[in-house]
Amino acid sequence: MNWTFTDDVDAFLDAAGPSLAARPAENTLILTVTETLRRRGPHAYGDGAPLLGWWRGADGEVAGTLVRTPPFPPVLGSVAPEAIGPLAAALPLTRINADRATAEVLAATWPGHRVDQEQRLYRLATLTPPSPAPAGRPRAAVAADRELLVRWHLAFADQVGQSGSQAERQVDERTASGRLTLWEDGGVPVSMAGVSPQIAGTVRVAAVYTPPEHRGRGYAAAVTAEISRAAREAGAQEVLLFTDLANPTSNGVYQRIGYRPVADRLLISAAEQ
Repeated sequence: MNWTFTDDVDAFLDAAGPSLAARPAENTLILTVTETLRRRGPHAYGDGAPLLGWWRGADGEVAGTLVRTPPFPPVLGSVAPEAIGPLAAALPLTRINADRATAEVLAATWPGHRVDQEQRLYRLATLTPPSPAPAGRPRAAVAADRELLVRWHLAFADQVGQSGSQAERQVDERTASGRLTLWEDGGVPVSMAGVSPQIAGTVRVAAVYTPPEHRGRGYAAAVTAEISRAAREAGAQEVLLFTDLANPTSNGVYQRIGYRPVADRLLISAAEQ
């Protein structure tokens, strides 16, 4: 009942892939990160080598996963409670992104810690598009929108406290694969929403952004409902999204169009020594 670590994403997926796919909502971050590593190589997120780990219980089944892609903090997937102690013993941790219960248990072993962010994972139940709908209509983003989209992705990253280092890549990949939707009003783009590739029957809505001058008119709800509808129509069994719990407006918007809470995640850091 030990943790096993590797820098080989294929070896990790050979061992842990079935357990991740069995609970795709709870493991959505691990699934998308490892798919990116598989497609784009070990330095997809930065110069540092990735670290991927899994834990097997007494029955031999994988019951815990971790992926670290420097400079980003380690991300935990579903982890059995009995795997948390061995993880802390095997891998020195000073920052973690994990479900609330796991993060709090790990942080309790640190001399001091701070909660940097609280997120809530939602899954789409019955889609309820806004009614009345705001003015305008949706359309797929195209290459000619690139400059605007990169600017909006950078603004979105800044708004949620994330790095914008992947903005250009995200725009190019999402546009080329039809996974980025704009809402236009009077022929002017006023809001956007993207979606991740479908993995294990799930997609995750991402980069929902409306510039400040266009907010308060229902555009974000409309474009999110549209991209969610399209994802389901394309065969996604689960449509997911994360929100920052510090933003009650966005949490309310998504619940009104049919998203329901699944679990909370915390980004926790040890106090600087």
